Amino acid sequence: PPGAFLAASALARPSCQVAPARRRLATSPALLLAARRFTDKHEWVAVDNGIGTVGISSFAQEALGDVVYCSLPEIGTKLNKQDEFGALESVKAASELYSPLTGEVTEINTALADNPGLVNKSCYQDGWLIKMTVDSPSELDELMSEDAYEKYIKSMED
Repeated sequence: PPGAFLAASALARPSCQVAPARRRLATSPALLLAARRFTDKHEWVAVDNGIGTVGISSFAQEALGDVVYCSLPEIGTKLNKQDEFGALESVKAASELYSPLTGEVTEINTALADNPGLVNKSCYQDGWLIKMTVDSPSELDELMSEDAYEKYIKSMED
């Protein structure tokens, strides 16, 4: 029911307001809880308890158009930073996916097999692609913050 969504989103909000306190405790921006970091190829990663959730940015899903097929790796696949790990196909184009970090695939988003359009509808939540271990946390520092990524996109459009 519609009310359930509102209740769920209201429950989710308080945790967002805790983030500034965590920010002060962090020794590095990369240690922020689930702060999204971006690659120049438009993948994002958010790390929580040593596991990175990977997806594509809103900019990328808009450029691709309606995603009709997702090719994702098997669980256990070892990836190096910038390794190709799959592809997304849309009615307009196909786009390779590149790992933002070094690690091992621990989970794939099986919902995308039946509903690849989740990548378009919810690229930062339900449309995530893979989860992976983070073997080299320092690699997070080489990725762009959300602000830096927004500037990067603007520079591409100019």
